[in-house]
Amino acid sequence: MKELFYSIDSKIFTMFPGYVRGVVLAYEVKNGPSSPELTALLRSEEAALRERLTIDTLTEQPRIRAWREAFRSLGMKPGEFRPSIEAMARRALHGDSIPSINALVDIGNIISLRYLIPAGGHSLDGLTQDISLRPADGSEDFIALGSDVLEHPNPGEIVFEEGKMILTRRWVWRQSQHTLTLPETHSVEMNIDLLPPASAEEFPAISKDMMDLITLFCGGHSRSEILSAQHHKISLASLP
Repeated sequence: MKELFYSIDSKIFTMFPGYVRGVVLAYEVKNGPSSPELTALLRSEEAALRERLTIDTLTEQPRIRAWREAFRSLGMKPGEFRPSIEAMARRALHGDSIPSINALVDIGNIISLRYLIPAGGHSLDGLTQDISLRPADGSEDFIALGSDVLEHPNPGEIVFEEGKMILTRRWVWRQSQHTLTLPETHSVEMNIDLLPPASAEEFPAISKDMMDLITLFCGGHSRSEILSAQHHKISLASLP
């Protein structure tokens, strides 16, 4: 089996200085429904967020404001296309429980709420091509989660893709059906997006937190990498 790689186009680092994407790669995990203990952690993070923020102050929180400004600079109205962390935080602050999907998805959501950053994963099990975060040319294919409608991105839109199949549209907005993290997933990559004022210096602690949760609730073995202007390509190979 050929070695696959994960890269970020250098244009993105030029447009957003200081941005980095941390990646946790986990292999031989046993995913499935979350245990009561893991679901309780998700509920605890929702409650902690409600103690820190209100719906009225959410958009002024520096980490949320940074993503809204980034989306606006890319021609996306934040009220129409909410960054994933803002959408999740809004749901929690309105008092709605975030659905428990499965252990790996719930771990990503716990990390998102705990650090107020976009964090989420994609299954590596079915990959056949390299994956990349880059500006779209407009010919790529996207089928949104829960839909069967084929869409194409706007030229220049930031997309996360495998070949011409989009995994996530609009950077950290909406995930596709492709590479969903399912109960039967055995290998996964988890993205941790750090846009200033969030910084690369936070990644070691955040990635350790995520890897500890994966080990505790899903087993397997994992490692962390960081994609930055100085290091924009990593291998997806499972290392011994």
